[in-house]
Amino acid sequence: MPQFELQGWGRKTEEGDGSDMTPDSLFGLASVSKAFLVTSVGLLMDDYAHGRNVTPLPPGLTQFDWHTRLAELLPEEWELVPCAEWADEKANLKDAFGHVTGMPRHDFSYRGGDLPRDIVKRMRHLNPAYELREQWSYNNMAYTHFLSSSMYIVGAHIVETYANTSYTSFVTQRIFTPLNMTSTTFWPEEAARNGKLSQSWDDHGRRIPYWFDDDLVRLKAAAGGVISSAEDMVKWLAIFLNRGVNPVNNETFIPKSAFEEMTKSYAIMQGTADRKTPELSIIGYGMGWFRQSYSGHDIIWHTGSIPGFSTQVSFLPSDGLAVVVLANAYSKQAAKSAIAYRVIEDVLDLPRKDWPVNDYSAEYTLNNYGIPQEPHVTGEDEHKAPLSLDLEAYAGTYVDPGYGTMTLCSPRSTSHYCSFVLSDFASVENLGTAPSNMSLFASWARVWSTHLRMQHRDGDAFGVVATALFPQGYGANTSAFEIWGAGDSTGRVQFVLEGVGAKRKVRGFAMTLDGEAARARKRAGAKDPEETADVYFQKVN
Repeated sequence: MPQFELQGWGRKTEEGDGSDMTPDSLFGLASVSKAFLVTSVGLLMDDYAHGRNVTPLPPGLTQFDWHTRLAELLPEEWELVPCAEWADEKANLKDAFGHVTGMPRHDFSYRGGDLPRDIVKRMRHLNPAYELREQWSYNNMAYTHFLSSSMYIVGAHIVETYANTSYTSFVTQRIFTPLNMTSTTFWPEEAARNGKLSQSWDDHGRRIPYWFDDDLVRLKAAAGGVISSAEDMVKWLAIFLNRGVNPVNNETFIPKSAFEEMTKSYAIMQGTADRKTPELSIIGYGMGWFRQSYSGHDIIWHTGSIPGFSTQVSFLPSDGLAVVVLANAYSKQAAKSAIAYRVIEDVLDLPRKDWPVNDYSAEYTLNNYGIPQEPHVTGEDEHKAPLSLDLEAYAGTYVDPGYGTMTLCSPRSTSHYCSFVLSDFASVENLGTAPSNMSLFASWARVWSTHLRMQHRDGDAFGVVATALFPQGYGANTSAFEIWGAGDSTGRVQFVLEGVGAKRKVRGFAMTLDGEAARARKRAGAKDPEETADVYFQKVN
C-alpha cells in the first residue's frame, strides 16, 4: 500500500485564527479536473468494448476509441465554421483532449445557464486560429490562469450522450465512490454544507465567492469543476502511480489503453528548454496531463487556476512519488510549483534549486494594450488620434451569434440599464476623469466576468478588459473592488465604421482577447479586423 504524508497550513476562513486549514479541507481543483474527464471517456470506451454500453453508437460507427472522430460521435451536433472544414471533418477525441483542434480560447462566449450541449452547438460560430494539429493551443485561457477548454466541455457532452446520465453522476459513480473519495464533489453547496470547503481569495488578498456556483456546475465540471482535498487526492494519484491499477484491491481501475494514451505526450506545449532552468526538459501534453523531466526524472503533472484557487498535481512514475499542492488564493502558480519541486528535490535527494515563489501581480487598470498598470496613469503614446465620431456614437447594442449580446454605455448615457452599469463602475473609479471619461462600459455576465470596460487608445481602437466588479465588496470587507486575470481577460477592440461624411456611423467592433490567435489568423491571410479578431460584434441599435 502507498504511504503518504498530509499537512495543512494557514487560513481556511476569514473568521479563523490563521491555522484552521486541515488535510481534509476542500479546494476547487480547476484544470486538474481534466484528468477525470479523460478517465471517464476511457471508462466509457471500455464499456463499449465489453458490451456494457447502454446507448448504441450512431449507425455506421463500429469502433469507439481515441481516434474516433467528433463528427462521427455527434453527427447531428458537431459543426465548426466553414473555414475550419478540415478540423470539422477529421478532428478526433485525441485531438480534442490534446488541445490541437486549432480552436483557441473563447472563454467569454460562455455564460450562466449554458450546458455542454449548448457549447457544442455554439462552436459553429466561433473563429478557429490554427489548422488541425498545427499547434498546441490550450483552448481555454493561458494554462496557468483561467480555464474553460471547450473541447473538454464537448467531452462531457459525449459522456452524457452515451452513458445516458449526467457527467457529474457518471464521475461520482465510476470514480469518486469506488475510490472512497468521500468528500470529493462537483457541487459547492454540498461541499460547504459539511464545513470543509475553504473560502477563497484573489491575488491581492480580497476574499471572493466560490467562482463556479451550482448553476455553473454542469458547464464547468469536466474542464475544472472538481472539488477535492489532499486527503482524497492521494487516493486518486495512487491509481496513477500504480499504472491504472487500484492498489487497494489490485484490480484495474483505469483501462490500460486509457492510462497510456492520456499520460504520454501527443503534442509539444513548449518545444525548447528554459535556459534559466536547464534541469527541466521541453514540455509535452497528452490528454489532461503535461509531461517533462526534471534532472532526468520523469514528471507527469497538471496545474489548475480559477479565481480563488491555485492547484498542482504531479507524479513521477519511475520514482513512486506523487505531490499534491492546493492553495486557496488566485494566481499562485510560482509558489505551488516551488513547493512541488522542493518536495521532489528532498525526497529524491536532488540539489535544491532557488525557485521563484511570486507571480507577477499588477494593479487594476490598463495600459495601451489592455494590460494592467498603475491606476489611471495615461501613457505618453495614448490618444495619438481622436475618435472618428463622438463617443456617444459608439454606445449601443451589439450582437454576435457565438458571444451573445452586449450593450455599451458611455459615461453620459442616461438609460435605465446604463444607470446601473455606470453606478457599478463608479464604485471603483471616477467616471469623470481621464481615461474613464473616454471609456465605454457594459454589464457582461459571463463565466469569467460581470462587466466589460473599453478605454480609448488611438483612433477607433480601444483597450478592453473583461472584469469582475464587487461594488459592495465581499465578506467582511465591504469596500468595492474588481478582479481579472492579467493577460487572460484583457485585449483590444477595433470599431469598424461605414458611410461618409455626416452619414458615417459605427457598423460594429472586432474584439481580440487572444493575441496569439489573432497573429495566427493574420499569418494565414486574414486582413480585416473582422477576420483577424476573436469575435466581431454587429451593431443593432
